[in-house]
Amino acid sequence: MKKIFTILGIAIISSANAQIVINEVYGGGGNSGAPYKNDFIELKNVGTSSATLTGAFIQYASATGTFNGGTNTHSLPNITLAPGQTYLIQESGGANGVDLPTADFTGALNLSGTAGKVALTSSSTAVTSATSTNVIDFVGFGATANYYEGSAAPAPSNTTSIARVSGDTNNNGADFVAGAPTPQNSSSTGTLAVSDLSKVKGSFVKNTFVKNEGITFGSQAKDVKVYNMFGQVVKTASVKENETLNVAELAKGNYIVTGTVNNQPVSQKILKD
Repeated sequence: MKKIFTILGIAIISSANAQIVINEVYGGGGNSGAPYKNDFIELKNVGTSSATLTGAFIQYASATGTFNGGTNTHSLPNITLAPGQTYLIQESGGANGVDLPTADFTGALNLSGTAGKVALTSSSTAVTSATSTNVIDFVGFGATANYYEGSAAPAPSNTTSIARVSGDTNNNGADFVAGAPTPQNSSSTGTLAVSDLSKVKGSFVKNTFVKNEGITFGSQAKDVKVYNMFGQVVKTASVKENETLNVAELAKGNYIVTGTVNNQPVSQKILKD
């Protein structure tokens, strides 16, 4: 996957440490039982410095379909995101559910609620694989998707999205989990303590998919805070390496865990099932 482009590229990321990637995809908008009226694609800067995309595009194809431009592709305005900042793209919708948070950009892509492919690209040229030269980031989701990075991300549904749980390992199956949709626009991260979300450490939280009742930490961490997706602190602690924090009282869903490791702010997104 291309993260940095030469001066001849159309899309430019401003720093080698800055990466704007696809962070969440929801295609059940407006369907029966849907929590939101519209499909959405959320981008995020998972790097450690500000990043800019200029002249980028979103391309979509069905699970086994081809990318063909036209109504399945739309351009994006110039985007600059701080570390940890998100960017919400509203797509097509229906009658069921509530409105999304105010979108940063509105498109009209009709995403599948179960399986498909989304590409963030540096041009409108139709991509032919997950590693096409104009691909900035690529997500194939659902069991029938024929293109993906590494392995396919899990299938979402009318009530669930797929969301990135940490950084970008170029493996959709490892980087994404299915869970309750958590749309966040570029103003949302401020409510989640952006100063605490400036750097992601893979060894911070060991089990970003919490199947039991505890979050296990890979490093000693001070000032641990667990935020719900409304930006509210629902748990605080300080933990030792390999210690488990009991979160039995927390409802199922997505959370942001922040803390301080070796005097550096760290964070990871988790899903409690």
